[in-house]
Amino acid sequence: MQFGLTEEQQMIVDTTRSFVEKELYPHEAEVERSGHLDMDLIRDLQAKAMAAGLYAANMPEEVGGAGLDTLSWLLYEKELGRANYALHWTCVARPSNILLAGTEEQRQKYLYPCIRGETWDCLAMTEPGAGSDLRGMTASAREDGGDFVLNGTKHFISHADIAGFAIVFMATGEEDTPRGPKKRITAFFVDKGTKGFTVRDGYRNVSHRGYTNAVLEFDDCRLPKSAVLGELHKGFEVANTWLGATRLQVASTCLGRADRALGHAVSYAAERKQFGQQIGKFQGVSFKLADMAMELKAANLLTWEAGWKFEAGSVTDADMAMAKLKATEVLAMIADEAIQIHGGMGLMDELPLERIWRDARVERIWEGTSEIQRHIISRALLRAVGG
Repeated sequence: MQFGLTEEQQMIVDTTRSFVEKELYPHEAEVERSGHLDMDLIRDLQAKAMAAGLYAANMPEEVGGAGLDTLSWLLYEKELGRANYALHWTCVARPSNILLAGTEEQRQKYLYPCIRGETWDCLAMTEPGAGSDLRGMTASAREDGGDFVLNGTKHFISHADIAGFAIVFMATGEEDTPRGPKKRITAFFVDKGTKGFTVRDGYRNVSHRGYTNAVLEFDDCRLPKSAVLGELHKGFEVANTWLGATRLQVASTCLGRADRALGHAVSYAAERKQFGQQIGKFQGVSFKLADMAMELKAANLLTWEAGWKFEAGSVTDADMAMAKLKATEVLAMIADEAIQIHGGMGLMDELPLERIWRDARVERIWEGTSEIQRHIISRALLRAVGG
C-alpha cells in the first residue's frame, strides 16, 4: 500500500475541496436555519457539480460516472463530508451502486436518470420493528397472478421525499436453516406515484438538518415481476454484493468533518490568549490537540487500508467495520473536544462546530450501530479459532 497520493488523487482532493469551500459552505447557515434545501439551489449546485466532474463520480465510466478506484472515491467522499450533509449528498449526488445490479432495461429507467441528475434513488430496508435485525422485517411481498403485492411500512428512509423511486426490501417467504426458519428477502423497484405506495414525512432529527427522512407505506401495492432487482429471494445477496462499501463511505465523510473541526481547534488554540499566552501552550489544551490529531490519523489509516483492500478484492467485513467504528467515534471525540477548546463560542452557530457535534451523533447508529460493528469484529476474531 502506497501512503502518498498519486497526482490524479491529489487533483481529485483539490478539486473537490475547492468546490465544497466555494459552492457549499456559503449555503450552510441558511440550510441549518431553515432545515430546508430549495430546489432552485439544488439545481444550480447540481449543474456546477456536473461541470466540475464531481456529480455521480462514484459510478463507473461506462455508465457515465468518473470511474474512480475505491481509494480515490473515499478521498473524494472525505472532502465532500466537510460540508452540510444535505448540501453535499443532494447537490453532488452519488447514486447507490446497487443500481448497477439491474438489467439494462432497469438501468435505462432508474440508473441513468440518477447519473444525469434527473432524479434521486432511496433505499428502504429499516422498519419500526426491524432495524439491525433485517431478517426480522415484517413488510412483505406475495405473488398474485404474475404480479407481486406489497404490504407493510418502512421508516428512517433518507431523502425519500425527493426521490423518484425507492429500492425496497421485502420478505417473500421463509427458508429452513440449521438455526431455524429465516425470512427470504427480495428487492423491488417501486416508482413514486404507484398505487398503494405512500411517502409520508418522517421524524424531526437532531442531526443533518435539511437531509430528510420519510415513512414509506405499502397498502396492496401491486408491481410486475419486472420490478424485481436481482433474483427472487436473493435480496440479501444483492445487498451484500453491492452495498458493502457504504460503511467506508460513512467513515470517509466523518473524516472530512473531523478534519474540519480539528482545523478550527488548532487555529483557535493558536489565536486565543488567556493569562498572557496562547491557550495552545497550556498542557490541558495542547494534549487535547495531540490526541485529536493522533486519533484522526489512526481513523484515516484504517479507512484507507480498507479501501485499498476493497479494490484488491481482499477486504473483510471486519476491515470495514473497524473503519466505520473508528471514524465515527473519532468524529464524536474531536467534535466534542473542539467545542471544549473554544469554550462557550464553540456552541454558538457562528462556527460549524455545534453542527458537526450534533451531526456526529447519527453516524454511530446508521449503516450499522457501533455495537453491530463490534459484533462483526469480535465474531471474526473468534471464528478464526473455532469460537
